[in-house]
Parts: sequence; structure tokens; C-alpha cells
Amino acid sequence: MSRVILRTGQNRNAFVRAAGSLSAMAAMAALATLLATTATAGDDLWVLVGTSTRGDKGGINVLRFNPETAKLTKHGVANVDNPSFVAVHPSEKFVYSVAEVTTLDGKRGGAVAAFSFDAKTGTLTKLNHSSTIGAGPCHLVVDQTGRYVLAANYGGGSVVVLPIEDGGKVGRASSFVQHVGSSVNPQRQQAPHVHSINLDPTNQFAVAADLGVDKVFVYRLNGKNGTLTDAPSPFGKVAPGAGPRHFAFHPTGQFAYVINEISLTVTAFTFNSTTGELAEIQTISTLPPGTENQGSTAEVRVHPSGRFLYGSNRGHDSIVVYSIDQNTGKLTYVENEPTQGKTPRNFFVEPSGKFLFAENQQSGTIVVLKIDQQTGALSPTGNSIEVPSPVCIRTIPVQE
Repeated sequence: MSRVILRTGQNRNAFVRAAGSLSAMAAMAALATLLATTATAGDDLWVLVGTSTRGDKGGINVLRFNPETAKLTKHGVANVDNPSFVAVHPSEKFVYSVAEVTTLDGKRGGAVAAFSFDAKTGTLTKLNHSSTIGAGPCHLVVDQTGRYVLAANYGGGSVVVLPIEDGGKVGRASSFVQHVGSSVNPQRQQAPHVHSINLDPTNQFAVAADLGVDKVFVYRLNGKNGTLTDAPSPFGKVAPGAGPRHFAFHPTGQFAYVINEISLTVTAFTFNSTTGELAEIQTISTLPPGTENQGSTAEVRVHPSGRFLYGSNRGHDSIVVYSIDQNTGKLTYVENEPTQGKTPRNFFVEPSGKFLFAENQQSGTIVVLKIDQQTGALSPTGNSIEVPSPVCIRTIPVQE
């Protein structure tokens, strides 16, 4: 296999294995649809914005969103160096961010920072940070048990697992996987570059999209000790030179989607929840029919209902919308909606599924778009807010 696996440390708790039957997955999708269509319109959200910023002005921006008016308002900032991506603990009491740097505390590698979060006041308080071992961590996720943070090191071409300790702090790495290899693009693919790490709905498999080697690696996550091992089907492939970047599972777990940064495409897969096999079923452009490739892609997300897929185009500065065939997982093009700014690196579909927040990194704006519940199409709400170099959004309900 084209990587080397190293393991360090142990974690103290075991976890209850998540249900993995097809009926359970179908029930999850039905529940997601129900929640998306019955969410209370008056429930405000804290919006946590990871940014590509450094120094005194850098940090995680905390906004408040009112779904009745579709307006975002500024609330505060928690300082951390280049916190490009954030993740929320299942308890919603803790938040984690990457520190996307090449060296930290005099040693090569970035870090994951841990914060406590007060859902009444919207206040983030830093707890500690821990090394990701590899350089340039750019993406992270918290597992469903709330016991581990998994991070992707773009610069280092590696993935790491950090245990979550009592009180929400992050500990030293329990597992580290170094990818090796290259692909056909001499400017972008001379070495591995892991761009994202995600977990399947059963919490058994960790999936790492590696732009540098044109593979989506699949690992088993051991919930007892926080280690990663190769899945029986250890990777899925994309076309040479495609450059897989971000990845999203369908709520049922039967399908999955990776957005390819270099080729401006999305590849759809079926997913085998027993072996981890990713089998390609389709690759489709992220641009309108007849449009020449321009720029690159960034984020991909499935609507909470599982009926629509969204992807961001930088350069074309738009969000592409697809409908998802619920039987086959195949995508049908719906539209491209302008993001009203430059370089939409990422975006977020809030939990009710009624609004999409598009982040224009170069313009320094977040634009609120309304989602048509029947077609998935996007339309302007007229609302936006300025945030320095926004990259990632996650939400937590406001507690009154």
C-alpha cells in the first residue's frame, strides 16, 4: 500500500459500535429528511467561522443567525493562528480547529486547538492544543462518540488521530498515517497532499481524500484505542490528475461524493459499509454545460434530506447544484448559482436545510442563499456579512 502507518499512545475508553444495517441507514435518512423539513424556523444558530488569518486579527469568528430574517450578525472572535477549519463535538460543549501552520512550538507540524463553548453566550475559551505531527493541517472531524479528533495534513501528506480527554482537551496522537506517492500533474501532484478526513455514518470508517496521489483512502477506526488500519478495500480511485479534495457521505451511507479540485468535477461512488469499498458510478462537471474549465473547486456537501448535492467553484465563483437519484446515487445537474463574491472556498448548509452560507474567501464575505426545498436550487436572500478570509462554517443552536 502507498503509505506507512505508525501508532503511538493509547486511549482509555471503549465505545459502543454504531448500528450498521441497511435498515438503520434508511431510518437515518428518513430522520434527516424529517428534521430538515420540520426544523423550527425561530431557532437561532451560533455560526462558527474558521478563517485563513494570522496575528492579532486572526481567529474563529462567532456570528449569530436568525432564520426568520436570514440575517447574520457579528458576536465575537476567539484568537488562534490560521484556524481554517473547525469541528463541533457531539455534545456541542467543545469546538476544535486546525492551526494550519508548518511549524509550531519550534517543531515541524501544525496543531489542533481545543475550545470550550458556551451556547448561551456564544463564548469560545481555549483549552489547549496538540501537534498533528504533519505540516499544514487543513481539515478535521470529531467522531460520533466524541472521543477522537481526526485531522488531515495537507502539507505533510498525512492523517492523524488525537484522543479527546476529560474536559474536552486534545491529547497526543494515538495514530498517525503518512501517505507516499505522486500523480500526473507536476505542479500539484509531486507528493501526497491529504485535503480532508471524514467518517462514514456508522463511525467505523475514516475516509481521506489525497489530492496529490488521486486516491481516496479508507481506514478502519478502532474505537478502543484510536488507531487507523487499512480497510479491506483500502482506497477508491479518481481519474489521473483530477485532484480529490473534499468528500461527503449520503445520509444513508450507501453513496459518497468527492469533489476534484484540479479537474473541476465530482465523482460519485457507491459505498460498501462492510468492506469500505468505494466503487465509482459517475463523474460530472461542476460547471454549466459548455463552459471551459476555469479555476478550481473546493467544498462538497449533501443536503440534510439527501436529495441534493452542492459544490463550490473558485474562479467561476459559483455553487453548483445537483439532484441525487435516491436509488442509484447518480447526480443530475440543476444549476450554478453565483456566490456574489470571489473565491468561494467553502460553504455550509445549515441544519434545517433551508439556507446555504457561501463563504467568499478573497472578498471577505459570507452570503446567505435560500434553498428551494423541491428542486434544491439557490436564490439570493439579499443578506451578507463581512468576515476576514472566511473558510469554514459550523453551527450550534443558541441556548436561551
